[in-house]
Formats: sequence, structure tokens, C-alpha cells
Amino acid sequence: MKRGILAVAAVFISWALLDFVIHWLILGCTYAATAQLWRPMEEMKMGLMYFNSLVVAIIFVYLYARYIAGKGVCTGVAYGLLMGIMWGISMGYGTYSVMPIPYYMALVWFLGTVVEMTLAGLWVGLIIREPAGESA
Repeated sequence: MKRGILAVAAVFISWALLDFVIHWLILGCTYAATAQLWRPMEEMKMGLMYFNSLVVAIIFVYLYARYIAGKGVCTGVAYGLLMGIMWGISMGYGTYSVMPIPYYMALVWFLGTVVEMTLAGLWVGLIIREPAGESA
């Protein structure tokens, strides 16, 4: 239980930090150039956004801890990479297919999601480990 809470915290914090880098530093100018597509900053629902990230972090860690066999760093990274590709395709290119966002934004959303999820997989692989000598 304690390792699960620690893993959720590590995933949530790493996503928050990477979201800042991706959405503020890398894509800030692109968001400004497409301002007509987004709520003004004062109308953004940041609390809801952080709540969503926390729920996804909990589910991400739960699925790994409960259903992934052969837990460890390599397994965690592979899990994160696959989840990143799955979520990144939907986030980046799924949105690009229905909204007039620049291709650069879709690409950064895709790649950013892959990096975020792979790092999250690394965290769960490091934190949620099977004791030596046990296997699933």
C-alpha cells in the first residue's frame, strides 16, 4: 500500500513537471497563436485538470501493480511506453484529426505523452517491485 501511494505521488509529480515543460515552455507560443481554440487562462479549470491527472495516475499505478507480471524497471518502462503510445496517439493525432490545431502541436502532444508515460512506467517499475525470489 505504501509503495502504491509513493508510486502515485511520483507519477503525479513527474507529470505535473513535464506538463509545465511541454505546455508552457515548448508549446506556449503555439497556444498563444491558436488562442481562439482555448478558454482564456482565467477560465481554465486547473483544479479539475490536476484532479484528472491524479485519477489517471492512480489507475496507471493500480493497473501495473495489479495486472502486470514480472514487475521491475524494464517491465515498467515497457508498460509506460505502450501506454504512452496509446494515449499519445489519441491525444495528439486524434485531436489533430478533428480540431484545427497545428501539426507541430499534435506531434509535441504525442511525443510528450510518450515521454510522460514512459517516465511514469520507470517510476512504477522502480517503486512497485516484487520481492527477490518471487514472481507473479
